[in-house]
Amino acid sequence: MFNKVIWATDGSEHADRALELAKSLVNPNGGSLLAVHTIEYLVGPGTHGASTEFADEDDRKAKITQQVADLTAAGVTAEVRIVESGAQSAAHTVARVAEEEGADLIVAGTRGHTPLAGLLLGSVTQRLLSISPCPVLVVPK
Repeated sequence: MFNKVIWATDGSEHADRALELAKSLVNPNGGSLLAVHTIEYLVGPGTHGASTEFADEDDRKAKITQQVADLTAAGVTAEVRIVESGAQSAAHTVARVAEEEGADLIVAGTRGHTPLAGLLLGSVTQRLLSISPCPVLVVPK
């Protein structure tokens, strides 16, 4: 059991599958779960700092907030943090939050909403494995 578990989520089905395992790993005697959802911004010539938010971002935020409320109702100490990552990648943002929170574990799904982006850019989860300040548990699809 872990005292501080971070569930890295983008609202995808893969992240949802990771939530059940994350929940089961929280120490019932004082442990907590922090759901971290990041919003990235594009950087580089011509991007003007445009957000990469999906058209359904408000729905994703509401879904994640409800998932955390359901955890709390089930007796799990849980909260959600939606973080604008600025020029940092989502992986760097999750790693930074994990370090700030003194997390014992990060739980993430293998792939998010865009498998093509994972092929072209390297997935958030793959990057997180390299830079995390704590162990990362990756839940397969």
